[in-house]
Amino acid sequence: MYWLRYLLKEPFTALRTSTNREFMGLLLKYGNGRRHTLTQVEFGNFKLTVPDTMSFLWQHKEIFADEFYYFESVDQYPVIFDCGANVGMSVLYFKKLFPKAQITAFEAEPQIAALLQNNLKNNQIADVKIIDKAVWTDDQGIWFGSESADSSSIHSLSEKKKVPSIRLKDFLLAESHIDFLKIDIEGAEIEVLHDCRHALGHVKNLFVEFHSYIGNPQGLANIIQIFEENGFRYYIDTNQHRLKPFTNHRYRGNDVMDLQLNIFGWRE
Repeated sequence: MYWLRYLLKEPFTALRTSTNREFMGLLLKYGNGRRHTLTQVEFGNFKLTVPDTMSFLWQHKEIFADEFYYFESVDQYPVIFDCGANVGMSVLYFKKLFPKAQITAFEAEPQIAALLQNNLKNNQIADVKIIDKAVWTDDQGIWFGSESADSSSIHSLSEKKKVPSIRLKDFLLAESHIDFLKIDIEGAEIEVLHDCRHALGHVKNLFVEFHSYIGNPQGLANIIQIFEENGFRYYIDTNQHRLKPFTNHRYRGNDVMDLQLNIFGWRE
């Protein structure tokens, strides 16, 4: 019966929980929508404006259906730093998980930061500190390529503009403890983590979305070294299932990236 279990694995996985079933419903509702167009979307009790329905769908899949950011805390007021908050999906999830969480949300792209602000307001989330600046290694600003969905970055091929920045290390050291640090900053994670490598001792859970850009050093070993030297156990998820990797070098046909990984770190 193994063959039957194998054939039924994907349909079963897609429907096994209420959030997975919700994702399938959203996929049917918004999956054929025009890309890179401001769209009003709804799920559960939430209503948001998103710049791209496909990006929204995969954010829902990872954050709400697969619960990439799920963690446990005995503290009703866990301290959460959300670096790369985008339009607010992660913030909504954290607030659903811990209604009294103390969240600081960072978003570099001005138009996306405005959507983040409005989405939280429209969903009656009023106690989140939003910092509309790039997470970086200093506060002198950074040249940043704006994209229309969730891939704006310092490595973007689009025309770059200088945006304000903060030094994440300063914010980390200002807290006595941090329950969850999420870093999804589209390629700036290598420099930022290197700058913060001696300021992570009081971080309990660390999520990093790692990006490797074509023509640049990959740097994954340095990221893993930072996890290890700070005492984190870690798990790496590629979520790619890439075929013929010795000849297929691009990340999902991407023009600028050849690898993306999710790295989950925790303290035992």
